[in-house]
Amino acid sequence: MKKIKILIVDDEKLIRDGLKIILSTYEDLEVVGLCEEGYEALEFCRKNPVDIILMDIRMPKCDGVLGTRIIKEEFEDIKILILTTFSDMEYIQEALKYGASGYLLKDSSYDLIYEGIKAAIKGNIVVHPEIADKILSNIPRDRENMKKVKKYNLTDREITIIKEIAKGLTNKEIGEKLYLSEGTIKNNISNILSKLDLRDRTQIVIFAFKNDLVK
Repeated sequence: MKKIKILIVDDEKLIRDGLKIILSTYEDLEVVGLCEEGYEALEFCRKNPVDIILMDIRMPKCDGVLGTRIIKEEFEDIKILILTTFSDMEYIQEALKYGASGYLLKDSSYDLIYEGIKAAIKGNIVVHPEIADKILSNIPRDRENMKKVKKYNLTDREITIIKEIAKGLTNKEIGEKLYLSEGTIKNNISNILSKLDLRDRTQIVIFAFKNDLVK
């Protein structure tokens, strides 16, 4: 069984060591390194294979947002999950913009962090429920939102799927919610990416936030 190689980046030693101990109990995970800030993490990635990074947001020298940007610029295939005690809107949107695969609170259960890692590796966007609520409560809405989106010739179903992606749902979960097959959801997402000239699910999430689509 190929294990998922994890790098933990946090300026607090107790957090780093604690996460390593707990995550190492999962058979399909392997913690390959511990770093204190983003620049150190970038150097580690240059010398070692890494599948996913658990990245603190507030660190000296190079915080999680900058760390995400510089690592994703050089290693676009490495997934990055932001782990923090702060549910700050600016950090959330900036981290997603630079390619983070999601955002979880440090006090999340270890099983939730584990499931987040697995989901991110599959290419899904991971958002902690509390953070999702904060994001949604801060998004202004008006009657012009749908008019703005309609110019992209999106169907009602495609708009609904965009909303569900922004909530962190997988293709399977969206399919179950909309009573559609997973294959149909994949086809719709391909159409969405084409119509909006976007690259991946992360950019769909950013599009949803920018256009106030999530309710």
